[in-house]
Amino acid sequence: MADSAEPIDRRTLATPGLEAPVEIVVDRWGIPHIYAGNTRDVFFAQGWNAARDRLWQMDLWRKRGLGLLAENFGPDYAAQDRATRLFLYRGDMAAEWAVYGPNARPWSEAFAAGVNAYVEQVRAGAAPLPVEFTLTDTRPELWDASDIVRIRSHGISNNAESEVLRLRVASAGGLAADVVRRKLDPEHEVVAPDGLDIADVPADVLADYTLATKEMAFVTPGASPPPDRPLAEIAEEAAAQGSNNWVIAPSRTATGRAMLASDPHRVYLAPSIRYIVHLDSPELKVMGAGELHLPGVTIGHNERIAFAITVFMADQADIYVYELNPANPRQYRYGDGWEDFRFVTETLAVRGEAPREVELAFTRHGPVLKMAPDIQRAYALRTVWTEPGTSAYFGAARYQTAGDWETFKEALSHWGAAPMNFVYADVDGNIGWIPAAFMPRRRNWDGLMGAPGDGRYEWDGFATQDELPSLYNPERGWVGTANEMNIPLDHPAQALNLGFEWADPARMNRIAEVLSANDRVTIDDSARLQTDVVNLAALRAITLLRGVTSDDPQVRRAIDLLGGWDGAETLESLPAAIVEVWITKHLAPATARRITTEAAAKIIGYGNQYAVVTYLQSRGCVLDAAERDAVLVASLRSALDELAERLGPDMGAWKWGDLHHARFVPPAAVFADAALRQKLIHGPAPIPGSAYTVCAATYGPEDFAMTTGASIRMVCDVGAWDNSLVINTPGQSGDPDSPHYGDLFPLWAKGEYVPMLWSRAAVDAAASQVIRLTPAGAAA
Repeated sequence: MADSAEPIDRRTLATPGLEAPVEIVVDRWGIPHIYAGNTRDVFFAQGWNAARDRLWQMDLWRKRGLGLLAENFGPDYAAQDRATRLFLYRGDMAAEWAVYGPNARPWSEAFAAGVNAYVEQVRAGAAPLPVEFTLTDTRPELWDASDIVRIRSHGISNNAESEVLRLRVASAGGLAADVVRRKLDPEHEVVAPDGLDIADVPADVLADYTLATKEMAFVTPGASPPPDRPLAEIAEEAAAQGSNNWVIAPSRTATGRAMLASDPHRVYLAPSIRYIVHLDSPELKVMGAGELHLPGVTIGHNERIAFAITVFMADQADIYVYELNPANPRQYRYGDGWEDFRFVTETLAVRGEAPREVELAFTRHGPVLKMAPDIQRAYALRTVWTEPGTSAYFGAARYQTAGDWETFKEALSHWGAAPMNFVYADVDGNIGWIPAAFMPRRRNWDGLMGAPGDGRYEWDGFATQDELPSLYNPERGWVGTANEMNIPLDHPAQALNLGFEWADPARMNRIAEVLSANDRVTIDDSARLQTDVVNLAALRAITLLRGVTSDDPQVRRAIDLLGGWDGAETLESLPAAIVEVWITKHLAPATARRITTEAAAKIIGYGNQYAVVTYLQSRGCVLDAAERDAVLVASLRSALDELAERLGPDMGAWKWGDLHHARFVPPAAVFADAALRQKLIHGPAPIPGSAYTVCAATYGPEDFAMTTGASIRMVCDVGAWDNSLVINTPGQSGDPDSPHYGDLFPLWAKGEYVPMLWSRAAVDAAASQVIRLTPAGAAA
């Protein structure tokens, strides 16, 4: 708790738009606790406070999502704006709001009004303009409540990249080669839909999609844009956006209360993609982490229940291939005739230039990704994003007020996107798991290679809650998820072709191993498990080396070191350095070159660890024992050469922490001078673990810098809420002059937590700042 001798920064601000006074108590870790006399004001204050802490990030989120970048940053961003606008929600707004429930629109209107109130204060000089606006010579803009829900391209939609890669690999080297790029669960024979020519899909068909969905990045003034990233690398990074969660029944905890743990994995940004907040009004009391641009929270608890998410790897996207009408290229074949494309012309404002008009095309399935009149083909993407109610994570508006399992389940029956595993715990000691999303049923194809868009391959609605598995108070006393395939093999949902591309079960297996061995789990035990760095997937890969011999003494030494390793990927670990470089960068390419063509191997790139290790251990592997051993030795030798180049020739001095690190660079840092740039950047800091440890720490293969991991970590003592723990990174604030800009980064890097305070007494005891907002003037 805060030292009672420390002065508390107290200020009172007149804020037009409020109905009554609001108090924001910011604790010593930068977490705001917002107290209001009514629900409308608590969401107004949430929007105002989010803008106070992170206005640049919020403004950039909106501009990127609505396709307004070129207006602010110039012509280099016009193509991205056009691409982004393809994926805006363009349906009926009444239907859109209705899916999220009766609270959604008033909450959003209050939140947007709060954001705008702060923006107006900045414009009037009553609040500071964040430095990024000065660096880019731009200004924040006002929000409309509809902005919150119309933007789709910030969400997660599985499988589009993988469909295209599978088609390209099949065209270049045969479908069998795809086994080292992606493991299918359960085992499944991919069959191309009738009428789909696998060579028909061009390599750049997803150019607009990847442009619209990529994280914001600026180019250093005067520098050339970086080359386009390989699609396989983009797909692997997207697949790494998973998470862990678990709930434990009172019978297996030391407290005799239920416990919930959550550490959702997303791309690392500076500031963080998520923000921790506590909202308190007479009608709503909730605390947790949420998306900065949304009212309320996604992960956390209210007075009675706790809730958390991980990605449920349902396939919510399909590439459709159309035949163009030779007599009229503005039509595509559907059924027995020709159907018109729907064309929309939009105007892009472009800084320093005249406005541009761009044409967007749509089919009945969704936005057109590419027209190829030279081969009389067009390509569109169908995703759930075109459906009402699929603004990413906004379905949380329904369940934050739930008080028991049945109302929680009912709320999730409306959840659209992204597809999630929800875990639940309540103050009465009940726990549960249920997946939720709009999950397309595919009755006559598997969704793994795209399909002709002529009407033969249509979604058969969405799976209902009754068609999906779930658990409530399971006998073993706990349930967890980690993006693994968790639809029981004998469950009828397997027949719906909901998805085949799941995460390696290594994280879930480690969670199960630890939780099953402990029937008195403490809060600290769950925190330690969230930061556990034992890599069961790596240990599985090492079994490939049993009995393998080599004339190379360094290879023999490496095999001996790996054979005696316990799998803990600590900072000091030599085996972790060897195994990570080997299986991440060298094993799959070496295998692909042996089993397929050079062209296919190039498309596969670094491959996927789960896929390649499974293949090499399977009876279906086409390599005989000698060929397989040759691949293992050659790839391990190549990994050792890379390590020597990076860390020096002395193998005994290699450490995983000398390679693997976290360094968070805000997008606008490219515009800063050296002194400000140093102030803006967080790290580098050495980080243990990897993509396959519970302490998820996915890294880029070129520099081993973390790209994806726990956006927040949270452990809830259900009912005794003040005992709960949480951590964000690098800090709650986006203001480099704030003490909360990077104060959580060193704690997070060491696997530490801060209190997640709930009671007013505990909050007041830890207060570092108190902001009192009072009504003033006309409503904003």
